Amino acid sequence: MAAVALNGVNLGTTSQAYLESKPVNDTKVLISDLCRQFYSLGWVSGTGGSITIKVHDESVPKPQQLVIMSPSGVQKERMLPEDMYVLSPTGTVLSSPSPKPYPNKPPKCSDCGPLFMKNVGKRRLISRGKRSWNLNYKAYEMCNAGAVIHSHGIESCLVTMINPSSKEFRITHMEMIKGIKGHGYYDELVVPIIENTAYEYELTESLAKAIAAYPKATAVLVRNHGIYIWGDSWISAKTQAECYHYLFDAAIKLNQLGLDWSTPLHGPLHVGSGKHRDVSVKAWTADPDNNSKPRRCIVLDIEGTTTPISFVTDVLFPYARDNVERHLSETYDSAETKDDIKLLRCQVQDDLEKGVAGAVPIPSDEAGKEEVVGALVANVESMIKADRKITALKQLQGHIWRTGFEKNELKGVVFEDVPEALMKWHDQGIKVYIYSSGSRLAQRLLFGYSNYGDLRKYLSGFFDTTVGNKRETRSYAEIAESVGVDRPSEVLFLTDVFQEAVAAKAAGLEVIVSIRPGNGPLPDSHGFKTITSFSEI
Repeated sequence: MAAVALNGVNLGTTSQAYLESKPVNDTKVLISDLCRQFYSLGWVSGTGGSITIKVHDESVPKPQQLVIMSPSGVQKERMLPEDMYVLSPTGTVLSSPSPKPYPNKPPKCSDCGPLFMKNVGKRRLISRGKRSWNLNYKAYEMCNAGAVIHSHGIESCLVTMINPSSKEFRITHMEMIKGIKGHGYYDELVVPIIENTAYEYELTESLAKAIAAYPKATAVLVRNHGIYIWGDSWISAKTQAECYHYLFDAAIKLNQLGLDWSTPLHGPLHVGSGKHRDVSVKAWTADPDNNSKPRRCIVLDIEGTTTPISFVTDVLFPYARDNVERHLSETYDSAETKDDIKLLRCQVQDDLEKGVAGAVPIPSDEAGKEEVVGALVANVESMIKADRKITALKQLQGHIWRTGFEKNELKGVVFEDVPEALMKWHDQGIKVYIYSSGSRLAQRLLFGYSNYGDLRKYLSGFFDTTVGNKRETRSYAEIAESVGVDRPSEVLFLTDVFQEAVAAKAAGLEVIVSIRPGNGPLPDSHGFKTITSFSEI
């Protein structure tokens, strides 16, 4: 195709024929159908809301694929394919719908445009009458999105009003969380909330900041307004939109029932003296007499409790990522690595069946060592990037780290108050255990090769996620049974994660929350005793 100009804009290889091609027209039809469906769900009533979808055409490189956008101020349930706007990859309007007779209003490109887009180069201002906006590809460029849905669903508005001061929506232990990319049933889903403005295009910068601050998020709520949701395809965006609205509706109904949606137990909310509910379940509240109770065992989390989170994220994870290919290649024929590969094959096959992003097929051994290792590396890098808590990854990471520790390429890091506390508890006859999402091998390596020497002599055992998920109550009940105490209350659990604290408390353990530099914030009125150093215990 020769370079042409359309509407005064140089389109390079984009031709009029391409603008009228089947992939473009099919995408217009798809948006029309979706708008009618979303209208029936109450997401785009009153001409509100918007949908944009990137045209999927395998004959066109991704950077050159066009974006189709529904118009603003139009009855969404009556839209037709010819009502759509066609935008270039940089946000330039290439094709506009023709005006319709009175009483229809003249078509205009949605004010959502600035929020969907972020131009890599200089900002481009496009004026249309008295209106002008900055088309920045936010979701498309920052999140590699294939589709973006903007909903005005009442659930997405009400859920931001329950606590007007909250900057996040949080929910956990709900089945539909599994429909959100990168999340499972036990995970905490966090959706950032930004403040509304008089005009939608004024949200551009705050939306971009929220996307950057929450890299795992696939949506941003706008208080009293609605929600922006994106996915790598229109199916992914639509599926997630349905799950988000379900979860918001569930949170609203749980709130009406006086139940807390943000904790694993979904227990009762306590109405405080203010206008808004504070999470303060009696069963979770720290007992001021706990220190007088007999304490036979202490169970320690690692990240954010004994060890800086930055050591794991900035040292251990990058080391495993950077050395996975070398490790697999050098140990490919060993029984240990064969077992690691077997576990990874099973995990990747399950991921492929579930459509997990980043999963790629692993060829059979007949394809040769280099082909197998290459596929394994791609999958492992994707798993590490997503911070997945799965046995196949944790086991391999432990073996890679072992090599690093043995070669003095790694040194475990613990806070300076940890060694003294471990020695004190050991001298007092208190058994100390570790419970971490990292493998038991990785735990032993960290404490065996620490910056304070070998600390394993002060530890009685190690638990990992083979005993259960760290946010599940039964995991702590199992640990209490395993360490041989008469009552779970004889076990003290230290962690920096609120959901873990709640789960352990529900199992009857004594719980203290660790406040260390770099740790995440706790909810208001969390009800747990906190410490900044083990010397306070």
